[in-house]
Amino acid sequence: MDEISQQTQVKLEQQLSTNTRRSFGFSSLRVKKRINSEDGGFTRRRGLRSFSSTRESSRKESVPDDDGDSQLSGGEKHMMKTGEQPKGNIITDVSEKHDAIPSGEDDGRQGPFKRFSAMWSSFRKGKRDRVKEPELTEPPGLEAAENTTRQHRYASGQYFFEYLVVVSLKKAKDSNTYEPQITYQFPKRDGMARSQKEEEEKTLKAITLFCFPEGINWAPLTEYHSETFSFVLTEIDGSRRNGYCRRLLPGGRGARPPEAYCIISTLACFGLFSKIFDEVEKRRQISMAMIYPFMQKLREAQFPAPGNTVEIKSFIPESGTEIISLTRPLDSWLEHVNFATLFSCLTDQQVLLVFAAAVLERRIIFIADELGTLSQVIHAVAALLYPFTWQHTFISIVPEILIDVVMAPTPYLLGVQKRLLDQVTDQTDLLVVDLSEDKKDPFIVSIGDEGTILPPKLQAEILVALSTRQNASAGEVLNRVVSEAFLQFFVKTVGHYASYVKYARAGEGGVFDKRSFYKAIEPKVTRHFVKKFIQTQMFDLFIQEVEQQQPGPQQGIFHKKILEYQEKKKKEKTKKH
Repeated sequence: MDEISQQTQVKLEQQLSTNTRRSFGFSSLRVKKRINSEDGGFTRRRGLRSFSSTRESSRKESVPDDDGDSQLSGGEKHMMKTGEQPKGNIITDVSEKHDAIPSGEDDGRQGPFKRFSAMWSSFRKGKRDRVKEPELTEPPGLEAAENTTRQHRYASGQYFFEYLVVVSLKKAKDSNTYEPQITYQFPKRDGMARSQKEEEEKTLKAITLFCFPEGINWAPLTEYHSETFSFVLTEIDGSRRNGYCRRLLPGGRGARPPEAYCIISTLACFGLFSKIFDEVEKRRQISMAMIYPFMQKLREAQFPAPGNTVEIKSFIPESGTEIISLTRPLDSWLEHVNFATLFSCLTDQQVLLVFAAAVLERRIIFIADELGTLSQVIHAVAALLYPFTWQHTFISIVPEILIDVVMAPTPYLLGVQKRLLDQVTDQTDLLVVDLSEDKKDPFIVSIGDEGTILPPKLQAEILVALSTRQNASAGEVLNRVVSEAFLQFFVKTVGHYASYVKYARAGEGGVFDKRSFYKAIEPKVTRHFVKKFIQTQMFDLFIQEVEQQQPGPQQGIFHKKILEYQEKKKKEKTKKH
């Protein structure tokens, strides 16, 4: 074991207590092997290596000071702190990460991470869910009838969804508890290899947890207001699949437990799938058998381009043939977002504090009673970071059985139901945000410096831009006003990045000149913020993608706003002269 790992092991064992749940201050460090070029830039990365080390209260900067010297000495100046990218399905990922952390056993007791890992292992070893046959079976030969074009379209992620499942609460035989089980799945996945089938079972098990994150403590109900929420499944390659869930009370008499309808799709469009659920729920009130024809028609339809509409014909007894129009928003990068919920829970100034913590990739937990509130707010916060993407753990609704994920030392965005609040407030070095209507102070736990992270002038400009949303009543208009306010922040702070990507030869990737990029920023207070921001993983991966692109005009709304801002600055400069 190398010296760094030995030191980490000793420090973690000293910090871990068997009687208390604590946050461990370590994160991964990425060693970037770079060679200085003649023009003062850096060559491309030649190797990456991850180490574990204790995280100090303040991050060490690897960016040169104003005088050009690095704050780190020796080999440390090559290190940049990043968080760990989630690996595998988010459920599997949690248990694997915790297994890798020392258990902290003392006097024969297990540490909290080991207890959690053992709990999850025993959960996965339990009996498998039995999937009942649907009331209306699929026509024979349906899979064989799909032509090559459809198969290609499915492989490229152009179907509306991968599958729909119904998750019901079934009473356990030996107790009064309820266990979520999949009772319907469309389409069925037959003929899969053993490894594929095992992965499928893991995914289905994860779906049941996210559809009923409250666990086994349920009781039959006579009234239940349906609610819609979403979650994300992260694959081993970092790709994400979206889960859309509608929970409702099934038809019948007397008290009965609710059931959940869940659609898994690679497409992120919350509003569109909410409308699909409206149609599913309407058909469920008639018969379960009415769901299949509608979903089959939807599966055969092509996902529309931004701003376009697709029409689905569906027959309903006593109503005849109906035409359902599904329109995709014009701003496709905002189609999974509803900023209205975020700003109904927090003031503009409070949203700025949350944004500041997210920009520096800190640990943030949102607390609420409603699942829909949690999922909508956490997706809205992630959307504020555009054109950058949150690269760390992202769980919009944490199932109760996985609540110990709040102890993870790496950055995360988590949504936790309020009844579990006592299990997260003993953490430090994070931001806990209460979204409840009866809250006195939304920030239950905070580091305290959130108000000083963003440059004051740019904070004021964001608040002025947000004030114009009072006249924006429509959802798409509201989303555009809010996203524009935060997009301009990144345009003004790092929008000049393209000028510092150097290309040595045609056909080869570029090299980002970080030092010159940083030195060009004015005023000093903005430079101080950027100095921290360029050490985040979201900026690092953004620049890596830029370096791999060929020089030339870039596409996208971010690049369009950069050009508009640069043109505006030129005109202002011309007027002064």
